[in-house]
Amino acid sequence: MTQTTPADERRLAGERRRIIGSVVVGTTVEWYDFFVYASVAGIVFSKVFFGPATEGNEGLGAIFAFLTVGISFLFRPLGAFLAGHYGDKIGRKPMLVITLLLMGVATTLIGLLPTYNGTPGDWFGGIGVAAPILLLLLRVLQGISAGGEWGGAVLLATEHAPTEKRGRFGMFPQLGVPFGMILASGMVALVTALTGDNFAVWGWRIPFLFSVVLVVVGFIVRSSVEESPVYKEIADVQKQESAPIVTLFRKHGLTVALLAALFIGNNAAGYMTTGGYIQRYATNKETGLGMDITFVMLAVLGAAAMWALVTYIAGHIADRIGRKKTFLIGYGLQLVTVWLLFAMVQTANPVMVVMGLLIYAIPLGLQYGPIAVWYVESYPASVRFSGVSIAYALGAIVGGAFAPTIAEWLMQTFGNVYAISTYLFIATLISLAAAIILKDRTGIPLTHKFEEQGGFQTWKPGDPTQEELATATSPFRSI
Repeated sequence: MTQTTPADERRLAGERRRIIGSVVVGTTVEWYDFFVYASVAGIVFSKVFFGPATEGNEGLGAIFAFLTVGISFLFRPLGAFLAGHYGDKIGRKPMLVITLLLMGVATTLIGLLPTYNGTPGDWFGGIGVAAPILLLLLRVLQGISAGGEWGGAVLLATEHAPTEKRGRFGMFPQLGVPFGMILASGMVALVTALTGDNFAVWGWRIPFLFSVVLVVVGFIVRSSVEESPVYKEIADVQKQESAPIVTLFRKHGLTVALLAALFIGNNAAGYMTTGGYIQRYATNKETGLGMDITFVMLAVLGAAAMWALVTYIAGHIADRIGRKKTFLIGYGLQLVTVWLLFAMVQTANPVMVVMGLLIYAIPLGLQYGPIAVWYVESYPASVRFSGVSIAYALGAIVGGAFAPTIAEWLMQTFGNVYAISTYLFIATLISLAAAIILKDRTGIPLTHKFEEQGGFQTWKPGDPTQEELATATSPFRSI
């Protein structure tokens, strides 16, 4: 392998830091935008956008509001298809910039959108049925952006990583999700504390408009990094697949299905908080617990911080014991925590609510830390962007798209939080089965050259790693 000088090492160390910074900042901004909507939907949108349309039926308005959270997921595969197709053809970096800008524009426009009837004190007025329609269209744009974001971010991180530290590198874009939740929950908590009753009038717009600042920062950081070395290798030999998605489903269809199933349990459970259901259940005075909004948002913020911490630790654990074992531990614990969460939250005791949310976040982080690297190692270079993006989007649809809506319906139908726990328990079992079936390819070479030589399909644990084959495309060695 070519020796590097101290100057080369310093340059590469700087590039490594920029890559990590770009994926963390970029995904944080993306998911802040996504989660602000989910946090506000159950608290405000059920009234100002859907309340008049449902003739004041609070429960039905909430279901409609949560449906807009879920409908955006239906368009995540479209974003994944587009980003995967062009990401495998024109590069990872350009697609990441595009998805960031698309999310930022859609989020800002939601903050400027008039409501159904207009609320006294809100300058933006009302536009009738056009309001929920436009809200839904902007939510669709958010879904397309979110569908294209994740695959590019994890590839940019992991394809730069040395084999023995892929789990750690793949963990960094995952941190953007809990960080985005922390930022969204913190912003909503701050604005509700400052605006009081006016939050439901005009204060809810502030977190959406704040997106402009975040997107500018994310754009600057993300534009400063280099393209993935694996994509550069493919481009240098002009070996991009002309139709990577067709090749993906023809050769790797079962892998796509299993990886999608792997994500279902994590997404369904996670969207109890990130999708806004717990926030609504805990704060609603008519059908929930009637707790203080600011307190609940701060409790969710604490859970997101725990999620981020465990995600960070899980990335390191996955490099030591493998992706599969880390996942099995996570889903095994989740079979218990889906019952504990609602048992503790329904007490309406502030200490129990906080403890329930913190405990609930632990298995989510154990799954979320290694999921990126397991996805990346499951596909050859030529279809990797398409594969990770589409499997992730499909798993998100089945697992998280309508999880808050289903939870709300179950609660209204059965009047019992344990109906929701049963639903989450079943989703967790599905993902646990997928984790057992899937191959653990920890350490498999990721280069295009390795794929061209036919090694990807025959490789097994214990075979030479990327560095041992002297085909490594990344000289990074420390973090």
